[in-house]
Amino acid sequence: MIDKISWLVAYPEIVLLVMACVITLVDLGVHSVQRTATYVLTLLTLAVVAVLEGVYAASGNTFYGFGNMLVSDPMGNWLKCFATLAMMATLVYGRPYAADRGMLRGGEMFSLSMFALLGIFVMISGNNFLVIYLGLELLTLSSYALVALRRDNATATEAAMKYFVLGAMASGFLLYGMSMLYGATGTLDLGQVFQAINSGQIRHQVLTFGLVFIVAGVAFKLGVAPFHMWVPDVYQGAPTSVTLLVGGAPKLAAFAIAMRLLVDGLLPLAIDWQQMLAVLAILSLLIGNLAGIAQTNLKRMLAYSTISQMGFVLLGLLSGVVHGNVDASSLENAYSSAMFYIITYVLTTLAAFGVILLLAREGFESEEIADLAGLNQRSPLYAAVMAVCLFSMAGIPPMVGFYAKLSVLQALISSGQGSYIALAVFAVIMSLIGAFYYLRVVKVMYFDAPLTATTVSASTEVRVVLSLNGALVLLLGLLPGGLMGLCAEAIVNTLGT
Repeated sequence: MIDKISWLVAYPEIVLLVMACVITLVDLGVHSVQRTATYVLTLLTLAVVAVLEGVYAASGNTFYGFGNMLVSDPMGNWLKCFATLAMMATLVYGRPYAADRGMLRGGEMFSLSMFALLGIFVMISGNNFLVIYLGLELLTLSSYALVALRRDNATATEAAMKYFVLGAMASGFLLYGMSMLYGATGTLDLGQVFQAINSGQIRHQVLTFGLVFIVAGVAFKLGVAPFHMWVPDVYQGAPTSVTLLVGGAPKLAAFAIAMRLLVDGLLPLAIDWQQMLAVLAILSLLIGNLAGIAQTNLKRMLAYSTISQMGFVLLGLLSGVVHGNVDASSLENAYSSAMFYIITYVLTTLAAFGVILLLAREGFESEEIADLAGLNQRSPLYAAVMAVCLFSMAGIPPMVGFYAKLSVLQALISSGQGSYIALAVFAVIMSLIGAFYYLRVVKVMYFDAPLTATTVSASTEVRVVLSLNGALVLLLGLLPGGLMGLCAEAIVNTLGT
């Protein structure tokens, strides 16, 4: 019999699942082009779920349910809360774009988005190999369908096929790694895997072999090199509203499974997986920043930006255990800086793609960097929001991206390990190189002559959400202490269990 705690742990997921099914059925009776009723009901549901997750997170409690297969802890609850808010912003930005391109003939965009969010929730809550994998498959299958939602567009269909083939391969890597670890430890429970490895009675070669496949699967979901092949093609080929959906909230889930698998389950093998993450981080920073310089397509440039930004997240994750010593303060500094980085990255990405979606509604896709020419003369507000986002991604103060990079670099340097300090220096050099392609877009917006004299118009809700989004990127850079403290407290409470 399932106890009350289990229902409590899964309550947000149950609400999301039930309402996703209800919204799918309600949409059958909606005939408006904008799917207004479906849209409003979806946003109301997401608002309720976000509040629910916020209440759970603020309580600071950790519960295990369904035979320890699900966990509700502060880190997971905050990530789910932010993922829900990110999904709400994505739908607000993306609905006008989708309606103009015939993607709202049915309510699939809203129902698939909710099922994708449910997959994110299950990934974040998973305390068992199979539960994490089920959440991953729910998210990826929904994402494949969303990328191909513009059925009459050959580019979107091609992007969906590439995403499907490479995604299936990555899922296979992850599942094979899980099966190897299950064979070695005899359990699917992450806590028991930790204890079995910590006992020192399992052959290290078998564990390392499984670990390689686990890291490869996680690296694909984060979109880091050399598992980044899908990122530029999917970002460029997918409809822009779906690009934001794929590049926003799911990154929080990818960070969560990295924490669940590598920290909660495989921390005794940290010396092995930290070396792998170091290689992936170096490649991501190198490829992301150098390839980004050559791009003229804005979405493709932001894809390479994502690869380099995820390299910084890996730098945070790999600096927790120093010389094989598990120290509470080092773990807190490293993992809270990585959590802060991923949250602020998603916030910045939302605003940047929000501006692209806003401009794309004029009858063209607004995908090229040249399409932003003279944006400041046409709309100073949206040019300012985009500039704030680009400065943040480049790590220029006082934007939040600067503090996010600084916190990761501090975690690396405070370890006192020579190789980590060298990694920090390398990351700074790569950031300086990457700043070129961000500042190039700012130059185009502010100093190039506009291609058209038309002003940019948007609905009130889009203007309000975009303005708040841009303001948060600046405000959190000026006052980062609140969010940083929240991340640190969440990591401490989670690791304490």
